[in-house]
Amino acid sequence: MSETAKSVLWWGRFDPEYSRNRILRQAFRALGWRINDFRPHISPLGKLEATINGVKKPDLLWLPAFRQRDMAAAAKWARRHGVPLLFDPMISAYDKQVFERRKFAEKSRKAKDLLEKERRIFSKADRIIADTAGHAAFFADTFGLEPDKIHVIAVGAEEKLFTPAPLAEKASEEPLEVLFYGSFIGLQAPEIIVEAAKLCDDLPLRWTLLGDGPRKAVCEAAAAGHPSITFEDYLPYEKLPARIHEAGILLGVFGTTDKAARVIPNKVYQALACGRTVITRESTAYPAPKNTGLIEIPPGDPKALADRVRQLTLARTELESSGAAARAYYEQHFSQQTIHGQLAGVLNDVLGG
Repeated sequence: MSETAKSVLWWGRFDPEYSRNRILRQAFRALGWRINDFRPHISPLGKLEATINGVKKPDLLWLPAFRQRDMAAAAKWARRHGVPLLFDPMISAYDKQVFERRKFAEKSRKAKDLLEKERRIFSKADRIIADTAGHAAFFADTFGLEPDKIHVIAVGAEEKLFTPAPLAEKASEEPLEVLFYGSFIGLQAPEIIVEAAKLCDDLPLRWTLLGDGPRKAVCEAAAAGHPSITFEDYLPYEKLPARIHEAGILLGVFGTTDKAARVIPNKVYQALACGRTVITRESTAYPAPKNTGLIEIPPGDPKALADRVRQLTLARTELESSGAAARAYYEQHFSQQTIHGQLAGVLNDVLGG
């Protein structure tokens, strides 16, 4: 890479192997940028540590996913050096604690303090990156940000791993697999999947829930006596694509919270990239135009999920075409080429072309 290439400093105690970070770092490199990393030993002392270590001035400072705690020091260092700061939060701590986990009541003092704290954090960035239009609107409304300060860059999938593959040939009497994988949290509502599966006992189906998490035990108990519902442990990340290819239908999330309506989980990006029909809850996060590869249903509704799976099962010869539509939807909205274009647009906006 040319020494004259623009440089971006990734700041904070972040995980470079987290899929969001991996994909964006690949995008920076594809656009010809040089990436340098600075991981302070203690987040609040990052400015001092960067000064002592003589961290070189970049063209841009990037604060990656989940690194709210690094913002104060990063912003001070960026202002001192006249460097634009972009923040890719992925989540809001206020949203998570108040509306998802319900740790604090919305009108409580602790919730108000957390809101004000995060509002100050977001205001320090020159630009905010959101993974969906739903999150962009939430950040603007909740933290009082100008909409033109927020840019959407999709998460996507690692396309070298998650590639399309034809459906495995099976006899008509062989069970069709419906696959969910995740961390069994409220946002995903895995218990909805179990209840839907119980409504489909008359169909040649195998429902597989892969992973672990706080709601798994409840799901296992609810599935007792239904042999078509099985549970599997986590797989290594690199083995996920092959596991997806074994299934005919992939499941997203079905939670009823506002956050569940704003997110596109990694599993959905990955399943679409693999060319598998996806059923998930209806959401403001999915861009139009949509097609038959992505099926949205009302949240928290096991009957709606069961009905759509039943329709697909009875017309299983059409899964090949809907799987191709899923990949086409991915290519149109979430491909690496799309992400590179979105990132290029942000960089041009910040640096003036």
